[in-house]
Amino acid sequence: MRSEHSEESFEEFSARYEKEFDGVQDVFELQRNLNNAFAYDLVPSPSVLSAALRAARRVNDFPTAVRVFEGIKAKVENTGQYQQYLDELKPLREELGIALKEDLYPEETN
Repeated sequence: MRSEHSEESFEEFSARYEKEFDGVQDVFELQRNLNNAFAYDLVPSPSVLSAALRAARRVNDFPTAVRVFEGIKAKVENTGQYQQYLDELKPLREELGIALKEDLYPEETN
């Protein structure tokens, strides 16, 4: 049996995960989708992360919202890229009241 698999483009990946996060109804779904999205060899787009952050606040899971940024920090190649994500997502973070771990625990900053 032969199966044809086309590789998913970054745009298709982003659209799929935006839709997944838009449909999140509970913490389990949120965390499962985050684990799956971050398991790929790429950093999710700001639009995917925005959908994830909105889902986290919708299901009232503040800790996971904070951890999304820890995931970004672990996935990017350097601090400049991390800063770009922070800059892009800052208005949404402020709107949703999501703090960064480094703001909550400055003594633990690496």
